[in-house]
Amino acid sequence: MTVRIVTDSACDLTEAEMEAHGIDVVPLSIRFGEDVKLDRDELSVDDFYRRMASSDELPQTAAPSPGAFAAVFRQRLDEGADAVVCINLSSGMSATMESSELGAREVDGDVRIVDSRSVTAGQGVMVLAAAAAAAGGASADEVVALAEDIRERTRVFAAIDTLENLKKGGRIGNAQALLGSMLSIKPLIDVSSGVVEEAGRQRTRKKSLAWLRDRVADHADQIETLSVMHAQADDVDDLVTMLAELVDPSMIRVGVIGPVVASHGGPGVVGLCFTLRS
Repeated sequence: MTVRIVTDSACDLTEAEMEAHGIDVVPLSIRFGEDVKLDRDELSVDDFYRRMASSDELPQTAAPSPGAFAAVFRQRLDEGADAVVCINLSSGMSATMESSELGAREVDGDVRIVDSRSVTAGQGVMVLAAAAAAAGGASADEVVALAEDIRERTRVFAAIDTLENLKKGGRIGNAQALLGSMLSIKPLIDVSSGVVEEAGRQRTRKKSLAWLRDRVADHADQIETLSVMHAQADDVDDLVTMLAELVDPSMIRVGVIGPVVASHGGPGVVGLCFTLRS
């Protein structure tokens, strides 16, 4: 059985990872004022960060159209795929999953839609595992079951410098209580449930990184995969060094947060994602 994997650009996988595993990525749109670009296709990660640093307006994001998903689904099915499994950005943060569901209805064939209930590396790790299983001959049912199992074992935490982007972008979720002290604290958030939850508050960035380290320390002997993601944070290596004292350094995957998540998290975000062993 041939199963193809599709996702969206919030997964923050690299071009090399996508090509190596034959993963199709449907881009969200990034808007600066009246200028709208397709994530990764028309706006590179580096260009995005340059524009965000120089723009007075916060970037905004928009889900892909159902037609964009349908075009990819149809192409893979026409090429002979028996099924397509599409793993999307959390439905609690974006209309992207709804768009993919509508796109699936436009095509004739077996298309499964999975809510990652995650974002960035949490979503990306799920997609990579699904692609590996599909390449090994797993059925669509098996791929979906694997993705849903990983979803339940995945934890995502982040330390951010400001809640301004999350607030203006409407993605503040259940972390509303943090808004009253935006200027005096370094907020910590938990996205493990697929929405933004308050996880803690620290007075300094150094303490925020230590808090992230402690989340790994709580589960160090149970961790199957570990990713550190950042929005051009100068101190990301400090966190990696801390984590290397807890786990095998070779298992730590470090990546840059792309435009979709950075638009809402803001510059300087440092996060980590880990999957617990089943």
